[in-house]
Amino acid sequence: MMNRRDFTGTLAGALAGTAFSGFSAFVPEGRHARRLALNAARLNAHLKELSAFGANPQGGVSRVAYSDFDRAGRTYVMELMRAAGLEPRVDFAGNIWGARPGTAPSLKPIVFGSHVDSVPEGGNFDGTVGSLSAIEVAQSLAEQRIRTRHPLEVVIWANEEGGLYGSRAVSGQLTAPELANKAWSGKTIDDGVAFIGGTPARIAEVRRQPGDIATYLELHIEQGGNLEREGLNIGVVEGIVGIKQWEVTIAGFQNHAGTTPMDRRQDALLSAARFVEMVNRVVRAEPGRQVGTVGRIQAFPGAPNVIPGRVVCSLELRDLDAAKIDRLYAAIEGEARKIGELNGTTFEYRSLHENVPAPSDPAVRAIIDQVTKDLGYTARHMPSGAGHDAQAMAQLGPMGMIFIPSIGGISHSPKEFSTAEDIARGANVLMSAVLLADKR
Repeated sequence: MMNRRDFTGTLAGALAGTAFSGFSAFVPEGRHARRLALNAARLNAHLKELSAFGANPQGGVSRVAYSDFDRAGRTYVMELMRAAGLEPRVDFAGNIWGARPGTAPSLKPIVFGSHVDSVPEGGNFDGTVGSLSAIEVAQSLAEQRIRTRHPLEVVIWANEEGGLYGSRAVSGQLTAPELANKAWSGKTIDDGVAFIGGTPARIAEVRRQPGDIATYLELHIEQGGNLEREGLNIGVVEGIVGIKQWEVTIAGFQNHAGTTPMDRRQDALLSAARFVEMVNRVVRAEPGRQVGTVGRIQAFPGAPNVIPGRVVCSLELRDLDAAKIDRLYAAIEGEARKIGELNGTTFEYRSLHENVPAPSDPAVRAIIDQVTKDLGYTARHMPSGAGHDAQAMAQLGPMGMIFIPSIGGISHSPKEFSTAEDIARGANVLMSAVLLADKR
């Protein structure tokens, strides 16, 4: 096993531009064995190059799904795939796939990857670390002529940030009405999929069945401060929270702000303000890790001298327990009716999408645990409070996720940052986990 002094030396070499030999296991070749090397300097250079697509003045990136910047970034990623010996193809949902044959083609594939789309004014590491690390793993294996038994599939998912649209199409969870939803780019999902090379009319054909994959692995920044705060290298994900989102429409009565007495108003925005406070109160009323958020709100007609007659806002609930999400929603709906009666307004809810809770597979967690220890890294088990494509893939086969520290716990922000050292560690754990999963 590599000791800490060896690790420090190899890491310094990586940052100086040489290959990073951070994988402590060996690939047997008869009586001989050789150490694998992953080129961390190349990986971090690719991350920097990708950050130019949609770069914003704040230092982050605005590469929302189905935008011109998204399409340009995807073109760059496909070039990296070709350099890694992967011939990319775009499926009907807009996902990018790069396959590498195994020595036993009858075996199910090991799938790994992430996404490259961002939130508006997002950062340079969310999704991209996992995506480019997956490509780097494939390239490192190809350069060192390492063949796996299982076929390998590197995937770059489409529109993760908007609601896991690409991965949920593959898992069969995407519904036809969702194709009419609007993405941050302003396009409908239907139009956006076509814009990036998919075929919306045939999107149902990308669906795979449970058992179609051997394992799914995803590397990601933690999007929380636990690893950095505790001085740990790797997070082994126990499970991913379920997420439900609704569009909430509050209807009142639009009227003149100067001539309508305060006790005669049916102010939709006042009901919305009380709704926001109520959601916070209901979600906090019981112990647990559940969270509830009203993250978007718009009043109509939006004039300072008009009492708003309509407000449209969002509601999002997250927890590892799907039953708790439903219970919280029922409580919120009941409290909203009371607000409506008080203010002379009504509440209507339209479901936007649902990501079901997804525990990671115990055997895959054990693989990640083992390779992390073999590499000499420190780790802890933790849940993921953020949604990931891995939770859709958990519907198809054993799933595991690897977290690396995000400095300050910051994500979805231009200030999001993970060090080159942490990225190298995560990529090496990913490569090691792929190889050990292939062996087992």
